[in-house]
Amino acid sequence: MERIFRNFTFNPKDDILSGITVALALVPEAVAFAFVAGIDPMVGLYGAFMMGLITSMFGGRPGMISGATGAMAVVMVHLIHKGNEVGLTLQDPIENLGLQWLFITLLFTGMFQALAGVLRLGKFVRLIPHPVMMGFVNGLAIVIFLSQLGMFKTTTPDGSQKWLDGSALFIMLALVALTMGIMVILPKITKKIPAALTAILVVTGVTIFSGMNVSTVGSFIREGGGVGLEGSLPTFQAQIFELYATLEGHWELILSTAVILAAIGLIESLMTLNLIDEMTETRGSGNRECIAQGGANILNGLFGGMGGCAMIGQSIININSGGRGRLSGMVAALALLSFILFAGPAIEQVPIAALVGVMFMVVIGTFAWSSFRILNKIPFSDAVVLIAVSAITVWQDLAIAVIAGVIISALVFAWKNATMIRARKRTKEDGTKVYEIWGPLFFGSVQAFNAKFDPRNDPKRVEIDFIESRVSDHSGIEALQNIVNKYLDQGKKVQLTHLSPDCQGLLLKANPRFAEIIETSVDDPRYYVVTDQLDQEV
Repeated sequence: MERIFRNFTFNPKDDILSGITVALALVPEAVAFAFVAGIDPMVGLYGAFMMGLITSMFGGRPGMISGATGAMAVVMVHLIHKGNEVGLTLQDPIENLGLQWLFITLLFTGMFQALAGVLRLGKFVRLIPHPVMMGFVNGLAIVIFLSQLGMFKTTTPDGSQKWLDGSALFIMLALVALTMGIMVILPKITKKIPAALTAILVVTGVTIFSGMNVSTVGSFIREGGGVGLEGSLPTFQAQIFELYATLEGHWELILSTAVILAAIGLIESLMTLNLIDEMTETRGSGNRECIAQGGANILNGLFGGMGGCAMIGQSIININSGGRGRLSGMVAALALLSFILFAGPAIEQVPIAALVGVMFMVVIGTFAWSSFRILNKIPFSDAVVLIAVSAITVWQDLAIAVIAGVIISALVFAWKNATMIRARKRTKEDGTKVYEIWGPLFFGSVQAFNAKFDPRNDPKRVEIDFIESRVSDHSGIEALQNIVNKYLDQGKKVQLTHLSPDCQGLLLKANPRFAEIIETSVDDPRYYVVTDQLDQEV
């Protein structure tokens, strides 16, 4: 209980100020991602509020910020578009049916994520190699940077987008530079107030009192098709339980989208958790985060939010601003709701340039600049993984990049271990030929293992010693059985020594004759073989 209380009151002043800073940065992000998904901006803001509140209270990483994210918004587009098309073809047409489908999908997304936490799958994030992690943060920094470039565009009267030019571009760049300058210089003077919040307030004051005509949060929302930062409390979406008839023939789309959203959300959240762990030199709970993310997405489905996952940019803003406890995330979520309910007109005056400057500082702080220095000092395969993950993150999305990086790393690891197996050969005084196996016996090394033996020309007595080896999987068991059978078919006697009890049991179940072949001793290693139960006869 004392630890829980300390997580909520770690450093109240820093947590509160940091939370307000994060809330300001959340507004344009949530609105922008809502536009990406093709839904009302208020849905994105509600989603950011509910995600942030639930995960900050019950998640596995104090100080980590969750909200509506672009990676999930991109996946939602097809579902929403398809739902809207179906809604227009019904006998009683339903407007925005795609949005209702999204709420239903989020219920399943949350269930899948919570189930992953219950099954304790969150721990597998610890298996992600360091090159994948570095590629992840580099790619993410590039994605954040590219996303901010869209803020340097303006909407023309005909609805198209064009780059800023002339004085408008100069003012935008000057305000961005002012924001970044304050964030660089202020921490050298004092760390009692968050540099990001100070920069936002100063730049907002400059634009208001000077009367500059610049893009603001309000103009950004209206240019995207919104009506401003005005709303009410989220309401219970009871109608979604009456729309299941519209899903007939579309369940595959709903469930497949839910699985993809759950996977993307968990991967991005757990990777962010891992990064914040490294930054704070503490350790969060991946399984607890999975359950909290799932609960938050279920709540989004029930109360009309967009859903989402951890936001690495806002999380880094929070950590760098001193927000380390759960209070910071709660303040960010509640401040966002207060903006919607009470402070909409004031928040709409915040210039986009100030928020862009904050995000540019996040990019600088997120990018692993050391990767340039170590690129030619690490193994070539690790360098390839690092670059590939960075590129795929920019080209596709974070989830695909991380999965691809893990697969590449696993294949490289398997290949290296496949070539490590050796067999030292010697002959005893009684003429028995001994094969001393060294290295792991698994699916990748089976071919090399088989090539070590010569059943046709070996003497009548053969011993295969596994004291320096390990049978790791079903393929290794099969290979061992096949070699033994080849010797037995030649009428020769073979002895297996130093196998683990688990391996011995699997071989005996496959063929009781192995009882005469396996030699047991107190020196036998103890490990488990990752394999299915063998039920076929040799």
